[in-house]
Amino acid sequence: MRLRNTATRSIEPFAPLDPRNVRLYLCGPTVYDRAHLGNARNVIVFDVLFRLLRHDHGADAVTYVRNFTDVDDKIIARARETGRPIDSITRETTAWYLEDMDALGNLRPTHMPRATDHVAGMTAMIAELIARGHAYEAEGHVLFAVATYSDYGRLSGRSTDDMIAGARVEVAPYKRDAMDFVLWKPSADDEPGWDSPWGRGRPGWHIECSAMAKALLGTEFDIHGGGNDLLFPHHENEIAQSCCADPGTGFARHWLHNEMLLVEGRKMSKSLGNFFTVRDLLDRGVPGEVIRFVFLQTHYAKPMDWTDEKAREAEAILRKWRALSSPGGTPDAAVLDALRDDLNAPQALAELHRIAKAGDGATLRASAELLGLLTPALGGWTETGRDDAALVEAALAARAEARAAKDWTRADALRDALVAAGVVVTDGKGKGWEAGPGFDPAKLEGVA
Repeated sequence: MRLRNTATRSIEPFAPLDPRNVRLYLCGPTVYDRAHLGNARNVIVFDVLFRLLRHDHGADAVTYVRNFTDVDDKIIARARETGRPIDSITRETTAWYLEDMDALGNLRPTHMPRATDHVAGMTAMIAELIARGHAYEAEGHVLFAVATYSDYGRLSGRSTDDMIAGARVEVAPYKRDAMDFVLWKPSADDEPGWDSPWGRGRPGWHIECSAMAKALLGTEFDIHGGGNDLLFPHHENEIAQSCCADPGTGFARHWLHNEMLLVEGRKMSKSLGNFFTVRDLLDRGVPGEVIRFVFLQTHYAKPMDWTDEKAREAEAILRKWRALSSPGGTPDAAVLDALRDDLNAPQALAELHRIAKAGDGATLRASAELLGLLTPALGGWTETGRDDAALVEAALAARAEARAAKDWTRADALRDALVAAGVVVTDGKGKGWEAGPGFDPAKLEGVA
């Protein structure tokens, strides 16, 4: 296998530290709201990697950790806005996140630690950094002294000026240097907090992942990933903390970052009206498997553009593939080669098209499952056993009869049912139709 490594800025052979225990860490969500569509990209990328490594090394030989940040200023702010207890918000949004990621066909990681369960490990790491001269206490805060780590900035390749601008550093009189970052901060009486040698407070964001990775994967492991928006300062800070707390270890040997998401060619933004969550798409009737397919059409190292047209095309392809696929096959060598070449999912999809064209349903399914496609868990949206065309045509015929009888109430109700089922009438006369986005003919059962 070859993987792009941000740390070396090259695609290089991947050899795990221990082939019997390949270890992965992915930065997970801060749980205060629904996951937006861009949040799903690195989960899908790492899910494909997880599946491939399990195929190559064995299902029990891969340990995958993805955390939940459940103590954070955004969560505190949401609790104040809503008047709800913090733990109620984090429990609810954690469940939402898992439900949405499951709907996209992602396997659950081996471990999904919550930051609040690892505060003791964080305080121990902070104490070690202070003892080694890499951190200092100031006005109830503990800060990491960036100047004590000579390799700071190597991962991102940024100059000090660029780093200061990129980090949006907080100006504070208690900092020795503008680049120093918070490991521990004091908590007000109405904020969550834990007792520590530095007073009641809570951890900074960056220390959380360092402590959880150490607890579950050790001081050195194989792959750490996330979106490229985390490259600096989050991942840069993780390296500094971890390598200084445990000198002589390398923390993550390989860094994998995915590019960002566009929507219809533009950056996703609430101000542009093109911001939406995974749940928004699912509730619109776009199947999770379709969302996943669209994501996999673009290599993870390139910006991905979500369009409704891509979703429609993906749905048509997946319907054909599911109708053709059958159990009992083994993955195609060319699909495996594509995925082992820096997770080249677009090339793997091209190979699946070739296999489908040849009519090899068993190989198609076994190969597609490496990408999390055509799995039984995601099959419910197409494998219905219904005569979908008959349901649609019966509803269209019933609407035509209602219109002829000038029963406009029934005609309108049937029209609304067809729209809700994702049926697109193609000739304006009700004689032709096609499956549109969110096509779900089950909604037409009993309406005609």
